[in-house]
Amino acid sequence: MSRQVLERKPAGAYLGAMDDSAPLTRPDRTVGRILRALSGRWLVIMVLVLAVVAVSVANSLLTERFTESLRNRAELRLALFSGNIQAELQRTAVVPLLLARDPELVGALQAGEYTQTSARLMALQSDIGAASLQLLDTSARVVAATDRNQIGTSHRESPFFVSARRVNDTVFTVAEKPSGGFEFSHSRAIRDGGRLLGVVVVAVDLGQFERGWSPFADTVAVTDSEGRIVLSTDPRWRGRTLDEAVELSQVGGTWARVIRTATERLGMAPDAWLRGEPVLRSEARMPFRGWRLVSFTPADTARERVNGFLALVIMAFAILLAGAFYLTSRRARFQTALLSRESAELRALNVRLQREIAEREKAQKDLAVAEQTLAQSSKLAVMGEMSAAVSHELNQPLAAMKTYLAGARLLLQRRRPEEALSAFERIDDLIARMGAITRQLKGFARKGGDAFAAVDMRACVSGALEMMEPQLRTRRVRLVRSVPREPVMVRGDRIRIEQVIVNLLRNALDATRGTAEPQIEILLSRGETATLTVRDNGHGIAQLDSLFEPFFTTKGPGDGVGLGLAISSGIVADHGGRLTARNVPAGGAVFEMQLPLEGAEETGPAATAAE
Repeated sequence: MSRQVLERKPAGAYLGAMDDSAPLTRPDRTVGRILRALSGRWLVIMVLVLAVVAVSVANSLLTERFTESLRNRAELRLALFSGNIQAELQRTAVVPLLLARDPELVGALQAGEYTQTSARLMALQSDIGAASLQLLDTSARVVAATDRNQIGTSHRESPFFVSARRVNDTVFTVAEKPSGGFEFSHSRAIRDGGRLLGVVVVAVDLGQFERGWSPFADTVAVTDSEGRIVLSTDPRWRGRTLDEAVELSQVGGTWARVIRTATERLGMAPDAWLRGEPVLRSEARMPFRGWRLVSFTPADTARERVNGFLALVIMAFAILLAGAFYLTSRRARFQTALLSRESAELRALNVRLQREIAEREKAQKDLAVAEQTLAQSSKLAVMGEMSAAVSHELNQPLAAMKTYLAGARLLLQRRRPEEALSAFERIDDLIARMGAITRQLKGFARKGGDAFAAVDMRACVSGALEMMEPQLRTRRVRLVRSVPREPVMVRGDRIRIEQVIVNLLRNALDATRGTAEPQIEILLSRGETATLTVRDNGHGIAQLDSLFEPFFTTKGPGDGVGLGLAISSGIVADHGGRLTARNVPAGGAVFEMQLPLEGAEETGPAATAAE
């Protein structure tokens, strides 16, 4: 039996030892099935990757295209709106000049007679299409108006009156209404030979454009030269700047931030956000007093068109992917029958394998028990060899005890008790010596415990030498022992360590047979490990490679079975150390046992004793 046989192997190590006749899947069919499965998977993966790339590229291109188209339409509408406002302002700007030259209005101001003036203004309003007409005298009092409720009101501080008096031209003014919004008017002074007669005011109805813009989804605003919004489809914006108006229309909260982030990741980069929706901002400069026309067009329309095209692209790839899945599933159906038959064979093979694994595990357990029994038997065999020397050691004390008892009996008969007591004390010493010999044999014979404890290697060496003392004395071997003064502590089983030392000493004794001056050296040292060295001056070891294999021995028949060193090597390995051997050039062999230290104490100087 070799140590490789005694080594426990995992159950999976016996998979390769199965019968060659077991039904196995053919390698070529397995490789082909794997390649076909991989080709189907790669086809699906390629379709998915192509779909992702196509959708991403289409989303980027279409978003850019539709956004640009939406921005162009918004700019076209702004140009149209700007032209309408400009035309209305130019048309109404001529009216004050014509009214300032109207003879009836000039005559009414000169005569101070206004009974027919309001009717005249109403008739002119229907022809001109102005919002309202007013005639003010030099005191800024309304003397005639298309709205008779305004007659008698004073506008001395109104901008259109103050500005018209200062210049000899038509003046355009924007005034904020008390109720909100703005009113627009053209005013011109009526003069007679340089003398101020009054002021005619023509109101311009620009609110009609706000009402015309309302059906559109765009938010439209007109700003003056100061950046103030004077016209807007959103009444809240009037009188504010664009930044204030946009900030007023912002929607806060987590959900709004999520929508903004998602829109930007989809490739849509809006110019602004109004009421939680992305919008595109377009501007047009009006050739009138620095006015600007601004529109905010919802970008959702572009996003909807892009999503429509993307839906078509995704549908096309979904159909393509469905076809790929169909081809893959069709191939899988053909493989199902083969896989079902092979799975049945694998289940049968699995049952056989489990049965064999159970048998292997049972054999391993039996092998472990046999290994422990064999180690104990080897120890008992060693005891059998030592029994002859032990019996000789016991016979000598017994013979001496018999002599001392006979002498004590004679001393007692002669009434000499003191001398008889001395004989009894010698007998007691002999009994203690016999007890020590039997205790060593009993301790060596019992099995080692599973629990490790702190052990002093010096005590192990002393115990092994006490057990080997009869054989050493019989052979008359010179023993040199060197051990430290400080303890050399290791963690292990003392009895098993002593067993290793006894085996090494027995081998050294056997190796020195036929040597003229046999000598055995025992050296215990402490460094990184606890090292015990046993050296002899015998004939050396012929085959070092096979030394620790079970049943390998160089002794003759009946002298040994070759288990001592194999068991010793296993014991040292169980303690986390190692057992090595080498030959000495001068003759003899050296065995070295290294064990991990228990503590970190410094070793003291070695004390050398020679016997």
